[in-house]
Amino acid sequence: MAVSMADIKKLRAMTGAGLADVKNALTDAEGDFDKAKEILRERGLAIAAKRSDRETSNGCVLVKVVDNFGAIVALKCETDFVANGADFVALTQAILDAAVANKCKTLDEVKALTLADGQNVLDAVAQRSGITGEKMELDGYNYLEGENIEAYDHMGKHTLCTMVQTNKLSVDAGHKVAMQVAAMKPVALDETSVPQSVIDEEYNVAVQKTKEEQVEKAVAAAIKKAGINPNLVDSDEHVESNIAKGWLTREEADKAKEIREKTAAEKAANLPAQMIENIAKGRVAKFLKENCLVDQEFQFGDGDKITVAAWLKQQDSELKIVDFKRFTLVAE
Repeated sequence: MAVSMADIKKLRAMTGAGLADVKNALTDAEGDFDKAKEILRERGLAIAAKRSDRETSNGCVLVKVVDNFGAIVALKCETDFVANGADFVALTQAILDAAVANKCKTLDEVKALTLADGQNVLDAVAQRSGITGEKMELDGYNYLEGENIEAYDHMGKHTLCTMVQTNKLSVDAGHKVAMQVAAMKPVALDETSVPQSVIDEEYNVAVQKTKEEQVEKAVAAAIKKAGINPNLVDSDEHVESNIAKGWLTREEADKAKEIREKTAAEKAANLPAQMIENIAKGRVAKFLKENCLVDQEFQFGDGDKITVAAWLKQQDSELKIVDFKRFTLVAE
């Protein structure tokens, strides 16, 4: 049957689908709007399924706080063109609104929600995927619950959002710390919040890196003592390139290789354990200072180089951070 342009526009406004898709659905449904909507939904699911193996590296991240409950939600897609589209942002906002209204605590709870238009969240995502032709997935959710939560959408670009909760009301301080969280990427609130497994891993990495540096330092000194520039023989690729350029002879290269192997073995077997431990512990301390929020250097003060905790104390002697959340789609 023939369908009117008025009906096509009406269904398109209801679903956000393309003109051709809406017309075809109405035709197949013989003008029945409910049936046409179901056809569009099923076709969207089918199209989305075909794109399940594609990579979603773009998307929209939004944050919202209402009645002592804040949440960050991320809806991912393939291209920034779709991510910046009004309909895609509106869908992300609708999902976030429902999540906050229902005070969801997990991503699975968010996925099971019904939106204001009566559609299931996952069905709505699949339908939008079918309309745009891109894979989409709901893949990111954080929440905070309690008083004094401040939210921040970095530069209003919907790619990085943060929330900070303080023990006392301080809108300006909370906002600035939320900006700090966005800029400095803390992994924990303080040292006690860092899992021991993370500290252990950092220590092991620091030990290995320190050993390698000490060995390489000894090797470079031995090669230099032999009258060869260590920078010319720091890798096989450089050796061949420097020989070709006439900067290094084959004999010098062979001699440097022999020195490297002998010195590296001797140094590795005689590394001072206490020195390695001390350097490694220093590196772990540096890691914690750079990655624990309260110990980071505050970036939004008046120029003084003080920690976040010290800056908060300047604002109010009792002001402290209770918790924070951060989510970004940007590779860091």
